[in-house]
Amino acid sequence: MVPLSRLLTRVARAGAVVGAGVVAYAHVEARQYTLRRVEVPLLPAGARPLRVLHVSDIHMTPGQRKKQEWLAHLAGLEPDLVINTGDNLSHREAVPVVTDALGSLLDVPGVFVLGSNDYFEPSLRNPVRYLLPDDGQRHTRTPQLPWPELKHRFTSRGWLDLTNTTASLEVGGLALAFAGVDDPHLRYDRLDQVAGPADPEADVRLGVSHAPYLRVLDQFAADGYDAVIAGHTHGGQVCVPGWGALTTNCDLEPARAKGLHRHPATSRDGDPGSAWLHVSAGLGTSPTTRFRIACRPEATLLALVPRG
Repeated sequence: MVPLSRLLTRVARAGAVVGAGVVAYAHVEARQYTLRRVEVPLLPAGARPLRVLHVSDIHMTPGQRKKQEWLAHLAGLEPDLVINTGDNLSHREAVPVVTDALGSLLDVPGVFVLGSNDYFEPSLRNPVRYLLPDDGQRHTRTPQLPWPELKHRFTSRGWLDLTNTTASLEVGGLALAFAGVDDPHLRYDRLDQVAGPADPEADVRLGVSHAPYLRVLDQFAADGYDAVIAGHTHGGQVCVPGWGALTTNCDLEPARAKGLHRHPATSRDGDPGSAWLHVSAGLGTSPTTRFRIACRPEATLLALVPRG
């Protein structure tokens, strides 16, 4: 009979081996960049489909060469529109790296909002806290990142800054109306500045936010926006195979942590006061906790097609 002390030692060693394997796998998965393709039926009848590239949560540092190369190849998709939902930066020297990686995508019509990690330098945190309920604490005491330079580089190439404002574009012969808010995770959103019915003359009406907080989704849906585009959640980042995300780092329920859904969640296509919701799992992680489990980093090519 094996003594209890020896048995416990064996169990501990086995647990350590399994744990090390999971950590190694999580680090590998955080670099398995994936392009998802999603069809969204919201165009008028007879309209030509639009190809919309949604990128989010890049969390770039200068040394992340594989991410930079993968991001650069997305220009080959030749999208009609780019929507960037923030958290581009994770380093004070990352602005030129991000814009170089985006390359000719910056010559495509585009819109953007910023996230908390565009504003503030990342800090070392206990990764377990990410899996716990939001305690309302925001890390805004670290040095600011060069977000004004990032905005300038985007807008100088023609992208529209949707920070707490509305805007319009003509893309592919269609009139697009947008409303965007600053990062709701930091409570920078000013919903009163974008409140009101979406442009009834537009062919497509899109709400844009970094973080998909319910107060933002509720207003955009009630105001008649056809879809809301967001990021922030990292798709849960640590997911359970067969179950899904454990958290969203906001008040959106984990079942809608990534992908295409409806808002409100119980509504159907065509219900008044409802909208499509697309949440990107994003391309990056915190540079101090660079791992993902059952949730590969991603960008999404949204095919907007006619309703019905």
